[in-house]
Amino acid sequence: MALAARALWSGRGARAGRLGGRLWPPLLAQSQASFVASAGGRGPAAATRQGRPRLLGAAALALGGALGLYHTARWHLRAQRLRAQRSAVQMSLSSHLQLTLYQYKTCPFCSKVRAFLDFHALPYEVVEVNPVLRTEIKFSSYRKVPILMVQEGDSLKQLNDSSVIISALKTHLVSGQPLEEVVTYYPPMKATNDRGKEVTEFCNKYWLMLDEKEARRMYGGKEARAEEMKWRQWADDWLVHLISPNVYRTPAEALASFDYIVREGKFGAVEGAMAKYLGAAAMYLISKRLKSRHHLRDDVREDLYEAANKWVAAVGKDRPFMGGQKPNLADLVAYGVLRVMEGLEAFDDLMRHSHIQPWYLRVEKAIAQVPPAH
Repeated sequence: MALAARALWSGRGARAGRLGGRLWPPLLAQSQASFVASAGGRGPAAATRQGRPRLLGAAALALGGALGLYHTARWHLRAQRLRAQRSAVQMSLSSHLQLTLYQYKTCPFCSKVRAFLDFHALPYEVVEVNPVLRTEIKFSSYRKVPILMVQEGDSLKQLNDSSVIISALKTHLVSGQPLEEVVTYYPPMKATNDRGKEVTEFCNKYWLMLDEKEARRMYGGKEARAEEMKWRQWADDWLVHLISPNVYRTPAEALASFDYIVREGKFGAVEGAMAKYLGAAAMYLISKRLKSRHHLRDDVREDLYEAANKWVAAVGKDRPFMGGQKPNLADLVAYGVLRVMEGLEAFDDLMRHSHIQPWYLRVEKAIAQVPPAH
């Protein structure tokens, strides 16, 4: 529109301009004739003729501004409709899934799955597994928790490993691919760990199986995607291993931790009493071995504080979450891992002696504000 205004002012351009979708050749011809006549003219008449292009230029600019506002408003409304459509699609995808989570409530891996399910408003049932007998998961050859059973129509799928559960469900929600197909992207693989024990690992477990358009819509750029994957793995490889040495740091803390575990877990009366005292003693001793295995300091709190501050530094001061304006998968995972210490001395110390509390409370609030799952 600025180019049209300059054409009207200078008098150049014999072709008719199109303003607002309408042809204006009479005005262009008139303004050009007025400019030629005024080149050698003087007095009021010439001044009047000379002022016409200015009026036309101003009119053109005003019309251009109005058109710009119109298209901006139209784009904004269209973006709102698209967001609403995507939300409706996600709700329809999640509504046909029947989820059952087999867990220990105080397990950090189970906690991070719950944080993901709650934030995405995915309804699920919980089966608390007895950590001694584990009869609730006798149907499974995979003997760890969490296990998520997913009923999708006539298909019943078992998802193992917390990171696979999160990646597979998020891929399904974003892409709409059938979950039965999605889980094939995360095949189990037998491996031997550094202690010579055979373990089951899962390929691609931190990777969401999205096409380029879906990945761009979700992340905006490759850097954000790589960052999320890096910190999800950091939570599994490092942050999780700081929990036990800290909550079982002293005999008194170990006893308090097992009192919480027995209270929240699935134990009989006699079994609970035995677990509380024998378990506390055993885990106090095991925590010392864990400290040595992971090369932790004598005061394991220092490693916990350092990890928390490292996370806060990675999030930075310019965004509330690592995901920007809302938590991403890395935010939910880190929050879920730390949440299992709530109510214990280690958690209170962490909040007092590190910089993580503001971020932690923001994630807690973001999850609480999600409408409850039905």
